[in-house]
Amino acid sequence: MLNDTLEASVRRAPGVAIIDLHGEIDSFGEDVLNAAYGEAESQASDAILLNFSDVRYINSTGIALIVGLLARARKSHRRLLACGLSDHYIEIFEITRLVDFMSVFPDEASALTDTSGSPKA
Repeated sequence: MLNDTLEASVRRAPGVAIIDLHGEIDSFGEDVLNAAYGEAESQASDAILLNFSDVRYINSTGIALIVGLLARARKSHRRLLACGLSDHYIEIFEITRLVDFMSVFPDEASALTDTSGSPKA
């Protein structure tokens, strides 16, 4: 199995920093994920949205990394949101109870509506 190395980029919307994730989330992605989260955190946003639309695989280590981000968000009183998860990973987030602590949206538009109370263009 070829490793599709994780890449991440950070952009900003009103009140939320968005981390676009591309590739696979596993132990090789830890530094990339933490760096992107740190950049998003430095933007002083009330919420950070993880966009999983282009993530093809998350293993148990990747889930643990996401749990670590959730802990960081809770410690700094930020909301951590997720969007773009496949049905399979929504089920994994439910089984691991991540959905109890982070809101999961089908797409970015619905997540941004939740953070602002109105839809974004």
